[in-house]
Amino acid sequence: MSTENLTQKEAIETLKKLSESARICMFCTDLNELPNSSRPMSLKETDQDGNLWFISSDQSHKNFDIKEDNRVQLYFMNNSDSEYLSILGRAFIYKDKATIEEKWSIMANAWFDGKDDPNVSIIRVTPEETYYWEPKVGKFVSMLHFATAVITGSKTDNDDGREGKLHV
Repeated sequence: MSTENLTQKEAIETLKKLSESARICMFCTDLNELPNSSRPMSLKETDQDGNLWFISSDQSHKNFDIKEDNRVQLYFMNNSDSEYLSILGRAFIYKDKATIEEKWSIMANAWFDGKDDPNVSIIRVTPEETYYWEPKVGKFVSMLHFATAVITGSKTDNDDGREGKLHV
């Protein structure tokens, strides 16, 4: 595994690719408490600036936690492609109609009575520290290298992937 810290455009492209391919994250709040509060959340989108957007109930514990301390930790895992992402950031809650209209998803109707439901809120997470892990050559080739090492008794070259910080 080689270390490749990425900046600006490449960092945002990698953040967007990894977060949107995983789609579900563990969304952690109340970071000063152990254990902290964690729950699965579905990502709505990662925008061109690297902000991550979620639809949430304004009456959820997560929203109450964010109102007290807006530091959050997100963990994305895309096991099928061996891609992982850890994001420490700040969360901001939006209740205005324009943001709700822009970020609304028909899938949210499973939790709300439409976008006019008074409990609908939108959460934007702005990353402050981000770390990623991903294969360089794809999962199939990585597994082929691993299988070859097992069969031949050799070691893998440990350079099938890359990891590093994303400076967004």
